[in-house]
Amino acid sequence: MDKAITVKVVELIGSPLCISSDDGQKVFDKLKELLSAGKNVVISFERVDMLISLFLNVAIGQLYGSFSEDEVKARVEVIGLSEEDMVLLKRVIDNAKRYFANSKSYDEAWLSEEDEDEH
Repeated sequence: MDKAITVKVVELIGSPLCISSDDGQKVFDKLKELLSAGKNVVISFERVDMLISLFLNVAIGQLYGSFSEDEVKARVEVIGLSEEDMVLLKRVIDNAKRYFANSKSYDEAWLSEEDEDEH
């Protein structure tokens, strides 16, 4: 990997709590900007006290809608996560890849589910 730019999540969002979708969006926006500019990225979760899947879905899962799986795998590295959080991240990534590979049918299923709830 060429020299990578490190994105320190705690500094970017100003908190050790990775729990809001707004903060996840800040991370995603930064990652997308760097990847779109052809940069390699290291995402540092050092000093993070709490992390939930919602945050990871927004911050990292969305990358699979903007970039290919190969591109993300080759150009993004994640550091500073506990083993437990790495398992959570893997599940988020697997779900994101499944969703973005076939988002139209997921969205249609979601909409028909909502329609049924309203009746």
